[in-house]
Amino acid sequence: MSIKAKQSATIAQLPSPAARRAALEKQFPTWPRHTLATHFSNTCEKYANREFIGTIDDTATYKEIWEKAWQYAKGFLKLGIKRRDHIAILMENNTAYPALMIAASLTGAVFIPVNTMLNKDELGYILSQSDSRFLVMQQTIKGNHPAGTIASLLDDADFQANSQLEHIICLENGKSELDNRFHSWRAFCGGAASISDDTLLERWQASNYPDEVGAFIYTSGSTGKSKGVMLTHDMLLRCAYSTCLSRAIEDGRITYAPLPFYHCFNIIEGILAMSFVGGSLIAPNRFSPLSALEMMEKYKVNDFLCVPSMLVPLLNHPRAGEFDLSHLFAMWCGAAPAPGPVWKKAVEVLGLTEILTGYGQTEVSSSGVTTELGDPIERITTRVGRPKLGGVCGLPEFNGSTVQYKTIDRDTGADLPAGAIGELAVRGNTVTRGYYKKPEETAKTIDKDVWLRTGDVGRIDENGYIEMLGRSKDLYKVSGELVAPREVEEVISKHPAVNQVFIVGVPDRVTTEAGAAFIELKEGQSCTRREITSWCASRIARFKIPRHV
Repeated sequence: MSIKAKQSATIAQLPSPAARRAALEKQFPTWPRHTLATHFSNTCEKYANREFIGTIDDTATYKEIWEKAWQYAKGFLKLGIKRRDHIAILMENNTAYPALMIAASLTGAVFIPVNTMLNKDELGYILSQSDSRFLVMQQTIKGNHPAGTIASLLDDADFQANSQLEHIICLENGKSELDNRFHSWRAFCGGAASISDDTLLERWQASNYPDEVGAFIYTSGSTGKSKGVMLTHDMLLRCAYSTCLSRAIEDGRITYAPLPFYHCFNIIEGILAMSFVGGSLIAPNRFSPLSALEMMEKYKVNDFLCVPSMLVPLLNHPRAGEFDLSHLFAMWCGAAPAPGPVWKKAVEVLGLTEILTGYGQTEVSSSGVTTELGDPIERITTRVGRPKLGGVCGLPEFNGSTVQYKTIDRDTGADLPAGAIGELAVRGNTVTRGYYKKPEETAKTIDKDVWLRTGDVGRIDENGYIEMLGRSKDLYKVSGELVAPREVEEVISKHPAVNQVFIVGVPDRVTTEAGAAFIELKEGQSCTRREITSWCASRIARFKIPRHV
């Protein structure tokens, strides 16, 4: 049988979207208000022996993830973790990551995923600003040595004065000896043996409140400093369930998502969404077109979560047509727009029958809107979607969705009439109530009626779909990662030859957008593009460095 014939047979066996949604709604006739720990307790028991997480080097079943979480939670208790303590996670994708997220919930702590591409100053800022008392990290990540970076922070007087960091737990995966100020992974896990199940059960029971903040997820802001978006357990779970309902995700779906676990996209649309249906998430810690094709064939993947800068090179790979992708039928390509020809080629090369894009932000727990199954490519390329289906987790006043959008005047904040172009604002039960320790930023962004200003410009058409037209702020996205020009401007302006600098986002074929820096030098000074990029390289993450100077 040919690959296309196999694919047709696979799709023919698939229940209709309506039937899949009905099956999901039967599983959840009412909304179970749970913490992450309680949710995973139920789902890991129900799907115990199914594979949950797969990476390049490891796989783990639901039962194994729960057992890891239970052990890690006891390890934290041994180190004296208190309710509402903050745990930062600096790791690439691995099977420990979701287990640590569950462990944080079991102990009543706040989970803080940290971007692994940040440099010393950026890490120091987040660890201090978040009041993280615990840090769990890997010794090395993709050739970098974050253990050395953290050790140098511990020697920094300013960091010591402003940080609450007490315990650093390090997964040894490098050749150098571990700093004696760190807890080894073995010692951390071994500490669990001295904590009884009853002790952990008592803490879990005391922490079983879904409206407490479960995570801070940091995002760039117009001020140039990252902001910790406070999200409750209930917000995170509602957003994930509404994704399952909107996408009609079937029982046991296998999703390939080569996206970082520190980003809300893979936390919500990957880890949490799969947990509602007993699905498997294949999430390698690095992406290449060839490895993606190989893994999708190996795991008989049904679904592909990606960004355009991943999709384009995969479709253009000379061996793309050689692999058996007969089980693949769905794709969500988000975080940035992709042109029509890319979507058409994806359908042709990958044989997709269910494609969509979406729009949201960390402040909305991830996605607020998606296009719908069956929407034509013309709509997918010109609209980002309309509010997702919510079912039992939605609000009747929002037509069953978890969120509501409107457009407002950028300068006055006044509501605009239907169809008018303006700044998009959103509210709902998956929308954050604020930024950690940033009351002024919160007040500027969220009004008294809990409408959150997104900073994006668009209009809502007659069918309720949002058409994106740009950003009211100067932020731009490089491969889905948000960049604040002012942050980069501040770095470049400190170069001794620079008088002033202005940065804008410009279109880029590979990364969707890239930074363009316009620099005026001081009188009598000279400087090259290479000097500017080298100056940036040691001070900001690589994706923030302007491509054009």
